[in-house]
Amino acid sequence: MTAHRSAPQRAPADRGLPGASRLPEASRPPEASRPPEALRLPVPPGSGWPEDPATPATPVATSAAQVRALAAEAAAAGRLAEVAARQSVCRACPRLVEWREQVAAVKRPSTRAERYWGRPVPGWGDEQPRVLILGLAPAAHGGNRTGRIFTGDRSGDVLFASLHRCGLAALPTSTAAGDGQRLIGARMAAAVRCAPPVNKPSVTERDACAPWLAAEFALVAPSVGVIVCLGGFAWQAAWPMLSAAGFTPPRPRPKFGHGAEVRLAAPAGAAGASGQVILLGCYHPSQQNTFTGRVTPAMLDEVFGRARRAAGFGETAPDTTAAPQ
Repeated sequence: MTAHRSAPQRAPADRGLPGASRLPEASRPPEASRPPEALRLPVPPGSGWPEDPATPATPVATSAAQVRALAAEAAAAGRLAEVAARQSVCRACPRLVEWREQVAAVKRPSTRAERYWGRPVPGWGDEQPRVLILGLAPAAHGGNRTGRIFTGDRSGDVLFASLHRCGLAALPTSTAAGDGQRLIGARMAAAVRCAPPVNKPSVTERDACAPWLAAEFALVAPSVGVIVCLGGFAWQAAWPMLSAAGFTPPRPRPKFGHGAEVRLAAPAGAAGASGQVILLGCYHPSQQNTFTGRVTPAMLDEVFGRARRAAGFGETAPDTTAAPQ
């Protein structure tokens, strides 16, 4: 007997939080200090949040199989904006959905008056990037709050300052979606689109989310010459992404390290005129890494300077006040 496959949902309207009541009692703010109910809900698609790519009609994946189908459909249509829209409403991983929405409801004291995005965070930046910057996942009170990867947290403060110095970002900071920040010849994406508990997605969650990354990369691969992987998790996630786009990863796969470099011959239609894509490793600019000196601003500048030169920008940083490419 053939199993019934449920159709993808449409993006949900503003509603209650599944699982919020299961927060430990000690984790819940006192009733008098809780924010208004509207501030405790994830942002509904199409409700006016800056840079929200989705609408109420955007189809919602609720399983790994639906992620594969919806990602492949949008990629086949050549619609990068639609890939981002579908990424931003995905509900395929129950643990991640519950966690990101609990964080958006409970918040932390310093941001309790703010509304949190509370949804998966889509890729953003140049639609024909020369450099793709790949991270692990949104931070609970960073991208999960702002709706933009690496925005609004300490890691992003260090990262965007370096990107600005290297001519890959228009501003040295990124505090909120719609703040005027713009990537120059670059695009950012995450291996996992939802904020995970303790920053550790499971293997199942990583694999369920992988088609979103593969679909996004398939549409930007013709222009990408360099991929910067922020951390070992992103480095590992890059290999299936590259394989799906027709690249042949070396065997054994090269190990991650800060400054590690791998050059891969590109299949037809990828990596522009260079005929190759360069994979660069970079320690993640997490608070732990930056506070301990494992990664410094100079180390980030060296990697992004290499990426910019390898991608064909040349030695001189472009004017970051110029119009978007």
